[in-house]
Amino acid sequence: MAPEPFAPRIRLIVNADDFGISHGANRAIVRAHREGILASASLMVNGDAANNAVALAKENPSLAVGLHLTLINGRSTLKPSEIIGVVDQRFQFDDRPVRTGLRYYFNRDLHLCLKQEIDAQFREFRTAGLALDHLNGHLHFHLHPVVFEHIKQHHRAWGIGAMRLTREPLMINLRLAAGHYFYRASHAFIFDKLSSGAAPALARRGIKHADLTFGLLQNGRMDEKYLLRLIENLFPGTFEIFFHPDEEEHVHELEALVSPKVRELIHQRGIELIRYSDL
Repeated sequence: MAPEPFAPRIRLIVNADDFGISHGANRAIVRAHREGILASASLMVNGDAANNAVALAKENPSLAVGLHLTLINGRSTLKPSEIIGVVDQRFQFDDRPVRTGLRYYFNRDLHLCLKQEIDAQFREFRTAGLALDHLNGHLHFHLHPVVFEHIKQHHRAWGIGAMRLTREPLMINLRLAAGHYFYRASHAFIFDKLSSGAAPALARRGIKHADLTFGLLQNGRMDEKYLLRLIENLFPGTFEIFFHPDEEEHVHELEALVSPKVRELIHQRGIELIRYSDL
């Protein structure tokens, strides 16, 4: 039953990260959009299948696309000689989050290099000819204090109107799932602190975000059963649920996104599926 016109609403952004990381992920994302509830995807401009992702986005204009800023566990846009110390000679960022986060924070020689790489990824996105729906980061490094400082300073030039605040309530997640307790508790604490610190700066700059985000604490385990329980427990507000669907390791996430049971529950609860650009 649809809600009354002035009743509190539940608005939901369903997003897929890692668009462009592989052809299998690209196919899964497009299928989840065409056949399921997926409204948007976040593009890795230097992913192995980034060109294919851009082509598919243009073939599916109703799929909103944002930038999945990649500063760890991926490939750089700039040459290693242009950002010395940030990537190796194969253009690869480090894949160790704690080590990388500490290096980015304490090594001030890297700060300008990071700004230049971020700028280059935004240029690559614009060159693709896509409208920027939102910004987030691979392994959520867009909330790293040094990276976020650059975002604050250059948000107008980079055209950032909406951004993910990776803030997921631990108590809700604990009611819905079991296991991986240290991972879930530590990530909930870290990203709640980072997101709470970033929120006032976004408000002052008019950069929009969802009230809460789901997907961090259930990373890689967003299956149909969990998604149904999560949707059943949503309350009035605006939320993002993000996934990493593909045709192999995370095929269960694709199956959740195209599940008729999920679609029916969203309809029954009167949930409005939106994009960041609709905020």
